[in-house]
Amino acid sequence: MLEILTTWLTDLGMADDMAAHMARGISIAGVLVLGIAADFVAKHYILSALTHIISRSRSKWDDAVVRQRALSRLAHLAPALVIYLLAPAALEGMDSVIAFVRSALQVYMIVILMLVLDSLLNSIEEIYQQFRASKEIPIRGFIQVLKLVLYFVAGISVISILLNKTPIYLLSGIGALAAVTMLVFKDAILGFVAGIQLAANRMVAVGDWIEMPKYGADGDVLEVALTTVKVQNWDKTITTIPTYALISDSFKNWRGMTDSGGRRIKRAVNIDLGSIKFCNEEMLERFGKIQYISEYIEQKKHELEAFNQSKNVDNRSLVNGRRMTNIGTFRAYVRAYLHDHPAINQDMTFLVRQLPPTEHGLPIEVYVFSNNTVWANYEAIQADIFDHILAVVPEFDLCLYQNPAGSDIRTAWGKVELPG
Repeated sequence: MLEILTTWLTDLGMADDMAAHMARGISIAGVLVLGIAADFVAKHYILSALTHIISRSRSKWDDAVVRQRALSRLAHLAPALVIYLLAPAALEGMDSVIAFVRSALQVYMIVILMLVLDSLLNSIEEIYQQFRASKEIPIRGFIQVLKLVLYFVAGISVISILLNKTPIYLLSGIGALAAVTMLVFKDAILGFVAGIQLAANRMVAVGDWIEMPKYGADGDVLEVALTTVKVQNWDKTITTIPTYALISDSFKNWRGMTDSGGRRIKRAVNIDLGSIKFCNEEMLERFGKIQYISEYIEQKKHELEAFNQSKNVDNRSLVNGRRMTNIGTFRAYVRAYLHDHPAINQDMTFLVRQLPPTEHGLPIEVYVFSNNTVWANYEAIQADIFDHILAVVPEFDLCLYQNPAGSDIRTAWGKVELPG
C-alpha cells in the first residue's frame, strides 16, 4: 500500500522523500479513520440493531446480557481488530513499531475480552437468580471463582505479551510461588470449598433465617459469596460471617421450621403446690358447666365411680380410691382448648404435660405447634393462648406461683398485729 501511494504522489510531482513520508502519514491516518469508522458502525448500527432485536424478543435471558453491558464491551473490539490487521501495511518497514503497536492492541483486546466474559458471568448469575433453585443453591461463590480464574489467565496472557514469553514459561515459574499463592488466597480457597459443601448439602441459602451466636448473627441470609455470608439481623444490622465458618462452626438454620408449616410453642405456667387438691361435688358441678370439658367431667365421673365401686372404696374420705383433682381437670381443659384453637397445627406434636415440681411450683407445659410460622403472627398466637390460660387458672381453684414482690411483703407486714 505504501508503494502505491508513494508512486502516486511521485507521479504528481512530489519529491521522493516527501512522497514517502506523506504516503506513510496518509496510510496511518487512513488506518485510524477506518478504526474510528469501525467503532462508529459497531456501536451505532450493529449494537443498536442487536439491542432492538433483544428488547423485542420474548426470552428474558438476553435482556440480562444487555443490562450487564456484554455487547457494548464487545463492540470495543471492532476498532482494535481493524487497526491490528491494517497496522503492518501502514507501518511497513518499521518492524519495531509494528511489534509495539500489535502488542499494545493484543493487551487491549485481552482486557476487553476479559471484561466481556466478566459481564457474561454476571448475566448468568442474574438469569439464575430468576429461578426458584437460586434460593436453595446460590452460585455467587462459583461465579467469583470463575472470575478469579479469568483474571488470572488474562493477567498471565498480558504479562507473556509484554515480556515476549510464552505463557508456559511463566506458568513453570509459578510452581515455586505455590506456597505464597496458597497463603494469599487462603480465604478464597477455603470459601470455595465451603461454598461447594454448603450448596451440595443445602445447608444455607439466601432468605434462610440462621442463628450463629459466635458471630452475633440472628436474622435472614442476604448473600452467600465466595469468602463471606451476609446476614441481616432482626435489628437491621448486617453481620458478615466467613463462609468457611459455616462449615467449621455450628449454626442453627430455621428453614426446617418454615418448610414444616408449624412453629413450636413450648412454655409452662407454674402452679402453686399449695392450691392443688381433690375435687369435691361442688367443684365437679361447677367444672361441668365449662363447655370444653363438660363431656370429659361426665365421662371421668362415671369411670371413677365404676372403678371405686368395683374396689368397694369407702367414699367417706376423698383419699380413698381414685378421685379427680383440680390440676388434672385444668390440664384436660387446656388440652381441649388447644384442640379447638384454629391457630394450632393438630398434625404435629401436641402435648400438655406436667413437669417435675420445683421450688417454683408445679410446671404445666404446653408443647404444641402453631400453623403460622411468621414471627409476628406466631408471637401474637402464643400470647393470646397464654393470656387465656393464665386468666382461667383461678377458675379451677388453683394459684399461679410467683416470687413475693415488695407489695406482697408490705401487705403481709400490715396484717401483723404487734403485741401491746
